[in-house]
Amino acid sequence: MFSRRHWLHLLAAIPGFGALATPLAEAAQKAAARDYFKMLGVKPFINAAGTYTALTASSMPSEVRQAWLYAADHYVHLTKLQDAVGARLADLMGAEAAMVTSGAAGALTVGTAGVLTGADPEKIRSLPQLDGMKSVVLTQKTHRFGYDHAVRSTGVRMQEIETVAELEAAIGPQTAMMLFFNDANDRGQIKDEEWVRLGKKHSVPTFNDCAADVPPVENLSRYLKMGFDLVTFSGGKGMMGPQSAGVLAGRKDLIEAARLNTSPFSDTISRGMKVNKEEMLAMLVAVESYLKRDHAADLREWNRRCEEIATAARQVKSVESEVFLPPIANHVPHLALRWDPSVVKITPPEVKQQLADGEPAIEACPLTSKERLVFGVWMMQPGDTAKVARRVREILRSASA
Repeated sequence: MFSRRHWLHLLAAIPGFGALATPLAEAAQKAAARDYFKMLGVKPFINAAGTYTALTASSMPSEVRQAWLYAADHYVHLTKLQDAVGARLADLMGAEAAMVTSGAAGALTVGTAGVLTGADPEKIRSLPQLDGMKSVVLTQKTHRFGYDHAVRSTGVRMQEIETVAELEAAIGPQTAMMLFFNDANDRGQIKDEEWVRLGKKHSVPTFNDCAADVPPVENLSRYLKMGFDLVTFSGGKGMMGPQSAGVLAGRKDLIEAARLNTSPFSDTISRGMKVNKEEMLAMLVAVESYLKRDHAADLREWNRRCEEIATAARQVKSVESEVFLPPIANHVPHLALRWDPSVVKITPPEVKQQLADGEPAIEACPLTSKERLVFGVWMMQPGDTAKVARRVREILRSASA
């Protein structure tokens, strides 16, 4: 059988090809041979947690990586690429317009900025000073979250409400926008459709943060069809695009204004939230690829992984398993393991730590608590499930009475 080196030598012998192929192939070999993380002292791990930013979220599939590399080898006018990618994304999502952003948090900033300034260059340069602009963003008290700093950075003040009556009483000349956190839909008194209706009634733009809310795939267009003026999704979660990218979609005038508030325009509040050609093209391909996936097959595979780990764990006396589905964000099968602490004398957080410290290192889900050990299986790579199952069984068995 020919080795990779044999093939490279054969290709290099082809007239006209050798001069090009040899340096490229040698560079590829050198890059593949260099263990960057080992060199830096950073230990990779099996992702049995999910698409958490601190754990570097998802892994881009081959077609997305290829798009990134393709873009890296070419120069284009950035705004023309933004136009073309945005138009294609809008078509895929059923939106008036769309753009690639620096994650969903970046979308919150540029989207809010667009609402505040429109296309007015003086207002764009003024942010976060809001002289002559509306300055209040309404949101439900239960919808305050760890990302609304991205909205507040534009200079606005967040005003909390809880009921329809409070919302309508709060709306006034300074109301710029109504912000909705999709994952909190079940926790707030005003649900998504009612939020949209009230926004339209009072001519106030509505913005829905759906960062982690695909799957299901239908959500990519669902909230736009519902009537939200702006919707954002994270790129590096369920769609498995670049972790540093996201998508903002919605009303054409608001998307156009959002673009004026960011790179490549220099004197803007979001100039530092730069999105390059590689991220734009890779994000587009990620959306295209995600829409074409066999989502039913994905679900079957995630359930199979849960069952493989659960079966191994249940070999230890008193261990019980449950597969659960978060209702909105990260809406994929998760595995929870519980056991009798008088029989298995170790706590779920202690198991989680042993998994992280072991070889191979395994990161369990942050949803792990004193009562249960949780795994988010959807970002694991081929072969990972067996490794996780074996390590979990070993740890639990060694702690058994």
